[in-house]
Amino acid sequence: MTKRREFIRTSIMGTAGAAIGGMGFSAKSYASIVGANERVNVAVIGIHGMGKNHIRAYTRMKDARLAALCDVDSNLFDECIKTHFTEKGLDKPKLYTDLRKLYEDKEIDAISIVTPNHWHALAAIWAIQAGKHVSVEKPCCHNVYEGRKLVEAAEKSDVIVQDGAEQRSNPCAQSMAAFLHSGKLGEIYLAKGLCYKWRDTIGKTPDEPVPAGVDYDLWLGPAAKRPFSKNRFHYNWHWNWDYGNGDMGNQGVHEIDVARWGLGVTLPVRITATGGHFMFDDDQETPNILLATFEFPNGQGSGDKKKILQFEVRHWITNPEGIKQEAPHDNAYMVSAEHTIGNLFFGSKGYMTKNVNEWQAFMGQDREPGERGDGDGDHYEDFIDAIRFNDQKLANGDIREGFYSCALIHLGNIAYRLERALTFDPETMAFVNDPEADALLTREYRAPYVLPETL
Repeated sequence: MTKRREFIRTSIMGTAGAAIGGMGFSAKSYASIVGANERVNVAVIGIHGMGKNHIRAYTRMKDARLAALCDVDSNLFDECIKTHFTEKGLDKPKLYTDLRKLYEDKEIDAISIVTPNHWHALAAIWAIQAGKHVSVEKPCCHNVYEGRKLVEAAEKSDVIVQDGAEQRSNPCAQSMAAFLHSGKLGEIYLAKGLCYKWRDTIGKTPDEPVPAGVDYDLWLGPAAKRPFSKNRFHYNWHWNWDYGNGDMGNQGVHEIDVARWGLGVTLPVRITATGGHFMFDDDQETPNILLATFEFPNGQGSGDKKKILQFEVRHWITNPEGIKQEAPHDNAYMVSAEHTIGNLFFGSKGYMTKNVNEWQAFMGQDREPGERGDGDGDHYEDFIDAIRFNDQKLANGDIREGFYSCALIHLGNIAYRLERALTFDPETMAFVNDPEADALLTREYRAPYVLPETL
């Protein structure tokens, strides 16, 4: 990564120097304006689960300083500071419980949001309004409406806003998209996103008093008030509709983003979904088996002039379905020898298999191995580079693209919950003559955690 970052620095500073030379500025003075030679002060909100990945990433960078941590569960701070700071000889960060207080800290340049899903959009919008650069974990929104508002806030701002679709930074995914869009696989008519993970039952946990050290009202945020339960808190919030979006909105959003990217589509016109919660009698509300299908118009295509994207969650005994399984590596939460996570693409000249860091095309009726690509990137470093060089494109995570992919998970979940096919209008971003489905495009927001209507 050192060579890559030096190439970015040299290339951009060379371009900057040429562009501003006639304006009386030197490359050195320009660098001081954009902060290219300064460390970026970052704060991470949410230090449990994926938050640890963000902490590890920022503490190893020479161009960033992890200056603050924020979490509603203060019980997490001591171990986090010991593991990631004091044992590594790093300065202790500032500690916050309330993200609103964090946003008042003028020292903080950038915010990395790793909260539960129901906080993502609101936390990001507030950070943007506070003038902070933002990287927001996937999915960038808990519903379609707040995703639209997040895009609106980002596009009106002067700050860098990065969506958490990490594979957008991988050379593997970038070369995959270039290959598919080149036409070498022919007309791409079908893409599949696969998320086969062995997830055991979460059991049942009773309502109980809020643990000491937890600001539970702040954790609930915009969600409805309800008693505390362990199965609605750390991690298992994923399987509750009030806070999470099931596995399609957890691991699955990565594969939906890659599938949509490869197909070259944005929003669908027809959605179907079927599935359920099988095998276990527990507190989980979201399905552990789900098959969602999205239909997109394709005016340049043959036949019915449409493209299809399928996404499937499986949770128990299953086959790999053509996706190469491999031992854990740096992105082990996405690919492992036990899980099958990835994509399949089908074209008129062949098909492609893809996991997080490798793709392979198979050509013709004989399915002969064709072109391939691989390589991991670093989404966190791309965020810091985008800030230092004031270039949104370097973030490799456009928030509008992130919203389109997140919209698919929400539309699929709505079709699943209503148990019927839905027709959607991408122009109005509403369902066609279906107020019941439209009502699920947003939620009731609990004061004072209310999404700003006008930005």
